Amino acid sequence: MTVNAGSAGWYLRRLSRMGPREVGGRVGDAVRRRRWRSARPVAPSVTGARFTAVLPAGAVAAVPPDAAKRLVAEADRLMAGQAEFFGVLRDDLADPDWWYDPKTGRRAPEGYAFDVPYRDEDVTGDIKQIWEPSRHQYLTVLAAAYAVTGDERYAERVAGHLRSWWASNPPLRGVHWVSGIELGIRLLSWVWVRRLLDGWPGAAALFEDNPVALKQIWHHQRWLAAFPSRGSSANNHVVAETAGQFAAACAFGWFPSSARWRDEALRSLERQLRANTFLSGLNRELATEYHGLVLELGLAAVAEADAAGVAVPPTVRLVLLRMTDALAAVVDDRLRPPRQGDADDGHGLVVDGAGTDRWASLLATGDAVFGSLPWWPAVAGTDVRTPLLAALIRPYAKEGSGPAVSRPASRPAHFADAGLTVLRGPGGVWCRCDGGPHGFLSIAAHAHADALSVEVRHDGVDVLADPGTYCYHGQPAWRRYFRSTLGHNTLELDGADQSVPGGPFLWTRHARSRVLSVDVSDGGVSRWCAEHDGYGPSVHRRRVELTAASREVRVVDEVRGPRRAVRLAFHLGPEVAADLVDDRAVLTWARDGEERSAVLDLPGGLSWRAHRGETNPPLGWYSPGFGRKEPATTLVGTGFTDGAREFTTVLGFRGR
Repeated sequence: MTVNAGSAGWYLRRLSRMGPREVGGRVGDAVRRRRWRSARPVAPSVTGARFTAVLPAGAVAAVPPDAAKRLVAEADRLMAGQAEFFGVLRDDLADPDWWYDPKTGRRAPEGYAFDVPYRDEDVTGDIKQIWEPSRHQYLTVLAAAYAVTGDERYAERVAGHLRSWWASNPPLRGVHWVSGIELGIRLLSWVWVRRLLDGWPGAAALFEDNPVALKQIWHHQRWLAAFPSRGSSANNHVVAETAGQFAAACAFGWFPSSARWRDEALRSLERQLRANTFLSGLNRELATEYHGLVLELGLAAVAEADAAGVAVPPTVRLVLLRMTDALAAVVDDRLRPPRQGDADDGHGLVVDGAGTDRWASLLATGDAVFGSLPWWPAVAGTDVRTPLLAALIRPYAKEGSGPAVSRPASRPAHFADAGLTVLRGPGGVWCRCDGGPHGFLSIAAHAHADALSVEVRHDGVDVLADPGTYCYHGQPAWRRYFRSTLGHNTLELDGADQSVPGGPFLWTRHARSRVLSVDVSDGGVSRWCAEHDGYGPSVHRRRVELTAASREVRVVDEVRGPRRAVRLAFHLGPEVAADLVDDRAVLTWARDGEERSAVLDLPGGLSWRAHRGETNPPLGWYSPGFGRKEPATTLVGTGFTDGAREFTTVLGFRGR
């Protein structure tokens, strides 16, 4: 079934997932939007504004030379007008059209912001292609290049683009005034642009002495104060909104409302960081990319607080500490975290060039701010962002008033509240098992129907892979596939998803999973077992065992209930080739110039076929990043259940 996010049915399903308080808040938002159409808020006049939230002396000099080299190379590509957003190469960034989508060739309609049908790709184009450059994170890269080199060409390009954007996007006009997360991240970018351009003679004329800039900064903050994400939508979006609002109110505290905005944003940020994070430190959306986004936003907000001398509730730093420890715990030997749930390549603060490892950067910042633990993985790479943030953020150990916290003495393998377990074996064997909640809040916007799915890697290579996300809007068939049960390494009954989708960011029924047992204490065999109720009256139970000596992963699927059609899928990573004969597949790939291999023995009671790059319907795909997909082999076994039946799969690694 095609679900239109603008249809009456969708609105009814969406309304059914809201509580009374959220409904009342949204009614108030609608009234406010209507009032603002005819009576736009008026920005106050400002005189004598000064920017004081500068980097400490020596911060830029601490940037490692190789990280600075990557940064400058990226900045030079941007100066040539070249950039890539979600798999689309652009060469028009020297003088961008801020409303143009190069993917579809469409240009978003003008008019009052809240009238723009931004979800309709036929009218507006791919909205993420339009929004992404206007987060102005490529401008923070150019500003960082100026800070590192002193070359005024970078600063002048930043100034020209900001003036162009401000002229093309007056308050409440067009698509860039529709979504709070865009406004929040854009404000954070502006704060860092001003900070990184501080040595440039034109910086004050661009920002605090510029009435147009002052008007834009005020209207962004006024918008965020008026239209916060609410209730069932209070996920990573509200963290971005409050972090951007707080950063701007600290660094650009030039308005009569600045102190109030700052205090309200800080209270909301503290509340939302706690609400969005399990006590174990994992993000409640169970979408790893959003764990990274929220952690980046939280660290950036604390940097602004410390730069401005604003006291932050101890719980804010504690949540960020737990998030950092959790990230260190779940990454594989190549510092890659799980590929779980939605991912749209969103970042909180970008000041690095291409080739910088996002997760290594976050762990390096965590080490600088919180201190690493003995079991943390080693981080060999360098980045620009870590020394800049570390220059602003007070080290956690110096927080005398912080709450007592007991950090893990050894590397956690099981996160009970998140239902995530990582089994590890010699030679870089890494296995992630999913027995957690379907998603966060009533709509579980960024969840996938992936209960009891597994990921298996060998030395950082996806062997049994989570295929990823690929898209959000405009391509409903692909959106359905990449978040479907068939699109994950788990079992499907009667051709249906375990959880019921009601729209591209809405689930109307959530499968409930529970972990039955975990044993990672024995160095010889690690075990995990869980079940879910998404196929009532049938129950799907899965057991996973990782044997260290043989480097063997055994997956046993049990289905109890009436006779039903079954499909069991195993998605291979794009680097893995498969030679399937009957119910055995020989897998081969290369790593660091060496040939690697494994044998996948599949359940003999099912009929097995290999699928690769199929489009009608989609099957056999891997998305390395948002907007990008490539063919990959998917092995699908079909058959029937009857009463209680088990299907056993064994993956055994050869050689290294």
